[in-house]
Amino acid sequence: MDNRVAVMSIIIEDMDAVEQVNGVLHEYGEYIIGRMGIPYRKRKISLISIALDAPQDTISALSGKIGKMAGVSVKTSFSSVSFHD
Repeated sequence: MDNRVAVMSIIIEDMDAVEQVNGVLHEYGEYIIGRMGIPYRKRKISLISIALDAPQDTISALSGKIGKMAGVSVKTSFSSVSFHD
C-alpha cells in the first residue's frame, strides 16, 4: 500500500486525556516523523502537532482513535503525493 505524508493537529482540552493520547501515539510511533507538544498552561489545554508517513488507512485509524476521546479534537491534512516504498 502507498504511503502518504500528513500533519495531524490535536487539541487536548481535558488534561485527564493526556496519558490516553500519548498511549495511542506510542502505538503508532513507527509512522511518526516528528512531534511537537505545547502545554498552554494559561488556557489549560495542550496542543500537539504530528508529522506522519504512513498508509492513509493507518493515519485515518489513528485520527479516529484520538477523535473518539472525550475532551480531545483532531484534524488531519494529507499531502496530495503518495509514495511507494
